[in-house]
Amino acid sequence: MAENSPSPQAVFDCLKCQVSPTTHQCSASKIIRYGAFVGSVIESYSSLPRAMDKARQLIRSAVGDGKSVASGTVILADTMSNCKGRFSREWHAPAGGVWGCMIHANTLLPQSRQFVSLAVGVACCEAVREFGGEGALLRWVNDLLVDGRKLAGFLIETYTERTHGEEFTLVGFGVNVNNSAFPAELTDCAVSLAEILGKHITLTTFTTLFLAKLAWCFGVLYHEEALELRGESFSGSAGKHMLLERWLQLSDTVGKKVVYGFDVMTAPQYCAEVLRVDEYGGLVLRLEDGFEKTEYSGEVRYVHNYDTR
Repeated sequence: MAENSPSPQAVFDCLKCQVSPTTHQCSASKIIRYGAFVGSVIESYSSLPRAMDKARQLIRSAVGDGKSVASGTVILADTMSNCKGRFSREWHAPAGGVWGCMIHANTLLPQSRQFVSLAVGVACCEAVREFGGEGALLRWVNDLLVDGRKLAGFLIETYTERTHGEEFTLVGFGVNVNNSAFPAELTDCAVSLAEILGKHITLTTFTTLFLAKLAWCFGVLYHEEALELRGESFSGSAGKHMLLERWLQLSDTVGKKVVYGFDVMTAPQYCAEVLRVDEYGGLVLRLEDGFEKTEYSGEVRYVHNYDTR
């Protein structure tokens, strides 16, 4: 039986408690309604090779039965044996962490899809902070760091089902919660929430909060998209996208000197200063020769602790 087994009802109840004092009540009810699909189905396993492979299997199996997998389905595993991060990097996923993915039937417009990476980062960072990890910060696009050490990472993949051509976004997540032993090559650059707080964390409680935060963030995505389609301004201050505004509040990337690369660990491309994040989450960079460019994919490492890990 899986240790990490939150219930859909608990996630929904927690979602209803996410309303910010600054959020208009009418907007809050819409955001909750838009985001309530996240975690509406949760499958928990004691072990899996890889959650995203399981997600693809569920999608194919549903189609084979003449059905469609529920958007928002979450797959969790206490351990994973063949975990992969970005660019097929091996991801260490022993007992004690939160490992899994969420299946999203992609109904967002292209400009809104740019925010999916930001959404999962914001959700996890807020959950970690609420548990006491007040120093948690986001590094573009969605690495979660505490004192320069990685506590969580996320992977977004697209999967198109072959029979009907339906497109899904698979939102993968890996959070170091109670796991404290890391491979030698990660000892200096990884950290767990339990290590930071000096106490054991109940996995199901943390995961419930994280999924509720994720539901809220996806609700914000759909809410802001609806405003844009009506020709109205976004809900954030000065008409800024509400999710982008929150991401900026949780990140220290702007103003940093960085090394950028599509796969920065094996093929760093150039050094630059981060000037700002544009209205759709793109990183605006000033290169050493003064040329400015905007990147919407790839990754960065801060220069002061850049060691390609």
